[in-house]
Amino acid sequence: MLQTLYDYFWWERLWLPVNLTWADLEDRDGRVYAKASDLYITLPLALLFLIIRYFFELYVATPLAALLNVKEKTRLRAPLNPTLEHFYLTSGKQPKQAEVELLSRQSGLSGRQVERWFRRRRNQDRPSLLKKFREASWRFTFYLIAFIAGMAVIVDVSGDYWEVGVDSLARWDEATEFGSLLLQPLTISLQKPWFYDMRKVWEGYPIQSMIPSQYWYYMIELSFYWSLLFSIASDVKRKDFKEQIIHHVATIILISFSWFASYVRAGTLIMALHDSSDYLLESAKMFNYAGWKNTCNNIFIVFAIVFIITRLVILPFWILHCTLVYPLELYPAFFGYYFFNFMMGVLQLLHIFWAYLILRMAHKFITGKLVEDERSDREETESSEGEEAAAGGGAKSRPLANGHPILNNNHRKND
Repeated sequence: MLQTLYDYFWWERLWLPVNLTWADLEDRDGRVYAKASDLYITLPLALLFLIIRYFFELYVATPLAALLNVKEKTRLRAPLNPTLEHFYLTSGKQPKQAEVELLSRQSGLSGRQVERWFRRRRNQDRPSLLKKFREASWRFTFYLIAFIAGMAVIVDVSGDYWEVGVDSLARWDEATEFGSLLLQPLTISLQKPWFYDMRKVWEGYPIQSMIPSQYWYYMIELSFYWSLLFSIASDVKRKDFKEQIIHHVATIILISFSWFASYVRAGTLIMALHDSSDYLLESAKMFNYAGWKNTCNNIFIVFAIVFIITRLVILPFWILHCTLVYPLELYPAFFGYYFFNFMMGVLQLLHIFWAYLILRMAHKFITGKLVEDERSDREETESSEGEEAAAGGGAKSRPLANGHPILNNNHRKND
């Protein structure tokens, strides 16, 4: 039965256009093609990412937080009360009025004291400012490096000579022999034209050779998203927690499938496009947690512009058009074609959802309406009873409540 399922799963008609088989993608004549077995390395690499992240947050992000004066607000702890603790853990964190009255009788406390206890207990479970800063620092560092690496992979000309044809190879040999490596026609022929000509993405598909830089770019990106999925339960949670899980799963499926089906060129463009705005968001969060209001605002404006351009303009009107229209000019639609574009549609819907939050925040920001983060789980205060003052919480110790969705949030995606 397992063998039958295996055979059905790897049936060529699911993954490849008609009249093509896996045998056509076997390495030969110095050409290397993407293989499903390559992705096994991503799981141990994901675990390695988690280890690297632990030491990064401990020895890099924490000192950086101290340097930027990221301070914690001292929180009053809820006094030990077995009755209220049992209800908190088993029935809910926000009891209704009738439940407050019942708990008041059971615990011997007044209704006001019960409500105060639950406020303090909820605040205890909320992530600390330092934890948020550490996570944002880690994601900022990865996304920035990934974006630079993605650009390097796209414009890299090394190792690409075997894709340019016999005429170009002859000119390569001639140029090498006479020491004229700067010949303009040769330089143009060695670049990746599919970066600016979307039809070139599918030229020769699926018989498209892979270079080492593409391999490592894919392995590292996929490993990172696996690590995000593994750590999502312990990371700071936001109100769009479910959307984040959908995003991570859809991203992992898309990256994996694009590798299986040799959609490597399209996948490289999509990953680089996503990384182009993610590091801006994470840097804005870092400055937000540090209380650098003007810096945070300026970076967020740049992020919003880049996000809208890349996710709502370039992605649907260039990349999605490229994956939906151009392949049909070369081969009939097959299951992989429909599946890939369906998952791209899921990602695009998530982008629209997040763009809505960003634009709504931007409108309030421009009109001067300062609001709390729309995705964050806001910390509750008890200033009316003087408790916050007793806790020693100052204004400088808090992140800015400047209305940035996703900035004060309980967050990589992501992208």
